Amino acid sequence: MPKYTTIFRKFLVSYLIILIIPSIAGYVSYRTSISVTQSISIENSVTQLQRSQEILERRMVEVEGFTRQLALNPDLNKLMNEQKKGDEINVYGIWSMVKQVTPFSQTNDFLQNYFIYLKNYDVIFTQGSAYFRPEHYYQNFHYTDLSLDEWKDEVLGKTHSSEMMPLRSFLSNKKQSSVVTYMQSLPLDSFNGSSPATVVVMIDEEHISNLLAGLEDRYGGWAHISDAQGNTIGVRGITEAAARQLSTSTELDQTKRSQFYHDDLVITIQSDTSGWTYRAGIPRQVLMENANQIKHMTWMVTGIALVLGLLAGLLLAYRNSVPINRLLGVMKEHFGKDGLAERNEYDFLQGNISKMITSNRQLELELERQLPLVRDGFLKRLLAGEFHTLEEIAAAAAQADVSLAGGEGYVGILRINGYSGMDSIDILKELSAARLIMKQALSETEGNLLMTELGSDRLVMIWLEQGEQTSGTDFRKRLDEGLTGLARTAYSEYKVSLSAAFGECFHTLMDVSHSYEQAGQTLEYTELSGMQSILWFSDSSRETATYYYPLDMEQRLISTIRAGEPEEAKRIVSTVMDKNSDQHQLSPEMKQQLVGELKGTLLKLLDQKALVQSELLHTLKNQMIGIQAADMLPDIQQEINGIIEALCGIINSKKNSAHIQTAGDIKRFIAESYSDSELTLYRIAEKVERPEKYISQLFKEVTDMNVSDYLEMVRIERAASLLRTEGCTVDEIASRVGYNSSHSFRRAFKRVMGVAPSSYRQSIHI
Repeated sequence: MPKYTTIFRKFLVSYLIILIIPSIAGYVSYRTSISVTQSISIENSVTQLQRSQEILERRMVEVEGFTRQLALNPDLNKLMNEQKKGDEINVYGIWSMVKQVTPFSQTNDFLQNYFIYLKNYDVIFTQGSAYFRPEHYYQNFHYTDLSLDEWKDEVLGKTHSSEMMPLRSFLSNKKQSSVVTYMQSLPLDSFNGSSPATVVVMIDEEHISNLLAGLEDRYGGWAHISDAQGNTIGVRGITEAAARQLSTSTELDQTKRSQFYHDDLVITIQSDTSGWTYRAGIPRQVLMENANQIKHMTWMVTGIALVLGLLAGLLLAYRNSVPINRLLGVMKEHFGKDGLAERNEYDFLQGNISKMITSNRQLELELERQLPLVRDGFLKRLLAGEFHTLEEIAAAAAQADVSLAGGEGYVGILRINGYSGMDSIDILKELSAARLIMKQALSETEGNLLMTELGSDRLVMIWLEQGEQTSGTDFRKRLDEGLTGLARTAYSEYKVSLSAAFGECFHTLMDVSHSYEQAGQTLEYTELSGMQSILWFSDSSRETATYYYPLDMEQRLISTIRAGEPEEAKRIVSTVMDKNSDQHQLSPEMKQQLVGELKGTLLKLLDQKALVQSELLHTLKNQMIGIQAADMLPDIQQEINGIIEALCGIINSKKNSAHIQTAGDIKRFIAESYSDSELTLYRIAEKVERPEKYISQLFKEVTDMNVSDYLEMVRIERAASLLRTEGCTVDEIASRVGYNSSHSFRRAFKRVMGVAPSSYRQSIHI
């Protein structure tokens, strides 16, 4: 029990030290954070004011951009440069401009109150209305401190270049407000005493003040904006008189960005672009309130953390000491001795755990010794063709620590001659020694060689090559020379006679079993014929009385024709014919059976629905039946190829017909639903019950147009018809043909027809 108490105490002291160190660091951080909090608050306030400045200047840039857009407007340029003839006024041109400038008031709240003055017509027009006498406009909209004549002289009569009028009282439809006025003469290069046109934008002071509301709402402070001459542009949370007094105070350093003035933190920013001065004030108590909150919260959290840390230390010390105490008990029980009297707990555990690690390493060595058995089992499965995918092969190879780089090569069987049918103990020992010698010799000569034993007198060899043409004569020659030398050495030194047989080259690991079967057939052939000790499958004579047309080849031919691939189907037929011509000496009876099998394969395909409905069904059936076994194989192949071409042509034609029908369904659905603005490719695909990507590609192949382009074409054609026959407005037509906005309709119409809708309608009536 005293030992257990010692372990608990050691853990507890460690946790207390860990708890005290960060507490000291936290106290230092707390003292630092108090001093930094004030500067952070100041920086946040500066950032807030800078953001308000950026937004305001960006809005003013938009206002300036508005005047530049007007300066580039060809209709306005034409209108303001017209010469007035008597009392005639270009009412249509003015109405058109009123319609064009009206949307601008919806994009920027700074543009809600503006007018454009045309000197030649003495006309003022605003969003939605025009005043053919400035006096009429003045009656509803005027500065309270400017008479009509003064207003005409200062605003309408002078040339202005991005000129700002400071905050003034303004009466708008008998509603009193304060506005800042932006004035720009048109064209922009007007520098003489007068200009053809003047754009005047009255910006409500409330809109400017709203940009400064964050400082008042968040901090309870105030903000003031003045121009380069000290005139007020906007004010929030303070009177204009107090703001002017502050700007002229000698106690305030005008060059500092942030400073304390009485009980306020005053922030001053000078704009480099407009020359305006942005000044904001934040009460001192707001800044100190945040610091005090941090102070109180820090002490509270620190106290709670110390208490919880102490409790956690007690809990963790107990929790971590208990497993060690239990482990000590288990060690004492299993090892049957008490070493704690001379050593501490950890030395005792270290000694016994070291013994366990040593035992574990011995077990690992034993598993490594079993690795050859795992590798041998993998190779036997590979040769037997038990793997179904390359992924299975790769996983099993990794487990067996076998490298399969390259993926192509040869399979060979090496046989020790003269021991067939002998199974005495001495013979088996002699064969085991011979196999071991052969393995060592082969491993020394070939680095990429995999070997496994087959019975008592055979070795199976798998050569894997990387970056080399394994099917070339050079590689075969190298293998022949190596194995011939091995056979010569084995016979001269050990009196062991060897024979070897190789299958054809495999180009994927899935074909290893096929190459192995060929090697086995070749080895049997050497036994029966008594030929040379090293023989390749391709060199052995394999004449047979039957024909070559395996079942898997027939299935591949059927599936290829059903897929409508004539070239691949003809290649399969060519392979069958070549095999039967070059490697099989067919008797007339076998040739007749082969032709019958091929005819049967083709006749099976006639059950296809696409072929049953074809007019060529009986013609093709008669052609198949009419193939004569007495003809030469090349002639038979040519006839079969012709039938394959016809079958694939019918199948592909049916596919194309189905595609054309689907495209027609799409066209009909578009013709019925083009007026729906929610018509999308997804809805079209849902209607024809096909995937979106499928119908998009199919429609493109059939019509040489995208679905979206076709839909746009249908809509524009219908719109053109409405423009020719009905008196609807452009906006109404846009809605009727499926467009959400007239703007997008106009762009689409001009893209397709080359002219705007209004121009198209005018050209029809000419």
